[in-house]
Amino acid sequence: MKKWLSVCLSVALMITVLAACSGNEKEPAKEGGSKKFAIVFKNTGNPYGEKEMEGFKLAVEELGHEAILKAPDQPTAEAQIQMIEELISQKVAVIAMVGNDPDALQPALKKAMDQGIKVISLDSAVNAQSRLVHINQADPERIGRVQVQALSEMIGGKGQIAVLSATSQATNQNTWIEWMKKELEDPKYADIELVKVAYGDDLRDKSVSETEALLKSYPDLKGIIAPTTVGIAAAGKVLTDKGLKGKVHLTGLGLPSEMAEYIESGVSEWMYLWNPVDVGYLAGFAADALVKGTITGKVGDKFEAGRLGAKEVIADGDGTQIMLGDPFKFDSANIGEWKAVY
Repeated sequence: MKKWLSVCLSVALMITVLAACSGNEKEPAKEGGSKKFAIVFKNTGNPYGEKEMEGFKLAVEELGHEAILKAPDQPTAEAQIQMIEELISQKVAVIAMVGNDPDALQPALKKAMDQGIKVISLDSAVNAQSRLVHINQADPERIGRVQVQALSEMIGGKGQIAVLSATSQATNQNTWIEWMKKELEDPKYADIELVKVAYGDDLRDKSVSETEALLKSYPDLKGIIAPTTVGIAAAGKVLTDKGLKGKVHLTGLGLPSEMAEYIESGVSEWMYLWNPVDVGYLAGFAADALVKGTITGKVGDKFEAGRLGAKEVIADGDGTQIMLGDPFKFDSANIGEWKAVY
């Protein structure tokens, strides 16, 4: 009897163990479970990037996933490649790239996609072969042209101007600058001369040095366009310190919180931007839609992007993109209400 009871207990225990194992095997296969969504920005210490990553994290956590925020110390492709390799080994579901180079990241990002990771770019695009879709802040043509139009108005349509950009490989910066040059081809700008495109590498100290170098090399300089939040703030400080308000005009793309003092003082009459939090937020929802299969990144795909509403995938050269919206003008009339926002 005891022997029979022992056999029964052993069989019951085996059934229990097998059932438990069977249940454990099924758990990872759940499609609705929390996944790791990673974003890699250009470099650390960039207020714009911090806001963009904040928006990405907000969306990802709102959707029930885990957000991984990464950025190298220096804005180089090599540093980003190392981070991509680390994320591949962590088996993340998504890598959202703010590229330091449009092409150099391709082998690493292709490797990620080959392993089933959904790769998107935002803000500064990687090439179409390195991503499923790109998240764009606004129409690049409108961004480039509006900055030239603004500076032309500020300087009265004549004089020497310069551009203070981020890195020479930044896709978004280079695209905007090309549209600036196209705008300057219009005969109405015949009296405006673009003397130089300088690069501050999105580093505060270097952007300050580049601004000072422009002023020294071109003593008749009338205006500066800085399509980078780090660059425009650095240029604003230099022009303020040198007492050049009204002599050298400044516009570009800046954070309201950083540019408020320069707009309020008149060093920069106005500038433009979008909400970087919204750029990151849109990227988070687009990434989730790709993971769920709601979209594949093809033209015509549609999805809901939380508080941003319905969005659609549209053409972008050889690839596709999702557009956030139009650039917004910040001036003395509205900077006070926006400087506390971001």
